[in-house]
Amino acid sequence: MKRSPILVYTCGVFDLFHIGHLNILQYAKGLGDKLIVGVSTDELVEQYKGKKTVDTFKERIAIVNALKCVDICIPQENRDKFDAWKKIGFDIWVVGDDWFGADYYMNVRERLAKVNVRSVFFPSTKGVNSTFRREQIKKA
Repeated sequence: MKRSPILVYTCGVFDLFHIGHLNILQYAKGLGDKLIVGVSTDELVEQYKGKKTVDTFKERIAIVNALKCVDICIPQENRDKFDAWKKIGFDIWVVGDDWFGADYYMNVRERLAKVNVRSVFFPSTKGVNSTFRREQIKKA
């Protein structure tokens, strides 16, 4: 009997692409058969972060899509992971552990668990994030 492929979903801005981004994507790929990555649109980032990205959406999605660990790259036009599940039907959702305990992400985890989706909080790569990289660039 042939089993269905295990679909893994993660998403993010992926601005100023760095080793932390690569680490979570490679880890997520290792959890299943297909990795689907949602890349936040410029409009979404401005809406919820209140700032512009350094790299445009077109650049960010091209970079992520070029990685051999990524099977499918899609625009993330809203932050609702349950809505993404309804469209994609993934089995595992991966997010950085820096969000563990935050009300929004705990709620997402709970909602996804009700439809048998496993949530994995991946240990963030210490000392590396896009905000820190922005500051480094400003200082240089």
